[in-house]
Amino acid sequence: MARFIPTGRSLVTAFLIVAGAMVAWFVARETPVFSVQTIEVAGAPTGVSSQVKRSLRTTDGASLLKFDTAAAHQTVLALPTVAAVRFDRAFPHTLRVIVVPEQAVAVVRQGASSYLVAESGRVMATVERRDRPALARIWIKRDVQLQVGARAEGDLFAAVVAVAPLVGSEFPGRVSSVTATPSSLTLRLRSGLELRLGDPVGVALKLAVAARVIPLLTSETIYLDVAVPERPVSGTLNSKVELEVATSTQP
Repeated sequence: MARFIPTGRSLVTAFLIVAGAMVAWFVARETPVFSVQTIEVAGAPTGVSSQVKRSLRTTDGASLLKFDTAAAHQTVLALPTVAAVRFDRAFPHTLRVIVVPEQAVAVVRQGASSYLVAESGRVMATVERRDRPALARIWIKRDVQLQVGARAEGDLFAAVVAVAPLVGSEFPGRVSSVTATPSSLTLRLRSGLELRLGDPVGVALKLAVAARVIPLLTSETIYLDVAVPERPVSGTLNSKVELEVATSTQP
């Protein structure tokens, strides 16, 4: 068994290796050897990237080995423009931040105030009344509590969900206002057409049906009801017509 017992020299050598590794780790952790000199942000537009870099400004000069991922994650997600984030240490001096930004889908109007709202229902920022003209306008009462960073709830969230599929689509008409209740959703287009969606279920399919029907309507049409997407109904001041449209279970 003697040959399996380490010699004094081997023990000293092992100790020196471990001690050297510990010293090297301490030096790397506590000195500028691996200090953060560059923060690279990917996946976000310029404005959001700038916000992310500012939120991580205390990281500049700190060692990548001491970087607190959990705290940084919490800090960046607190930004109302960020939906998700992850980090990558690119030694020796770069911190890479991969961001999934919130996607704006509507402008919520409350009196003279306007708020940019994301698909998730999160209030991203305050905006001017005429900003983002391509986005739907959702009007809310003055007694509804709304602030940047908070999330829309109830009828307002239902309205946000209703208009989200329209962003970036080729829907034939822009939404000027949205009315939402627990049992019905109504979109008013800038052309004056009132689009009645019924209850907030299967909204994507209903919008797909409406997109097919709207180009077929006459200028006298004042509303289109797709609450039952298999049987859309349009109406003028004096009449209503049930339309035949080929639909499927997929929007």
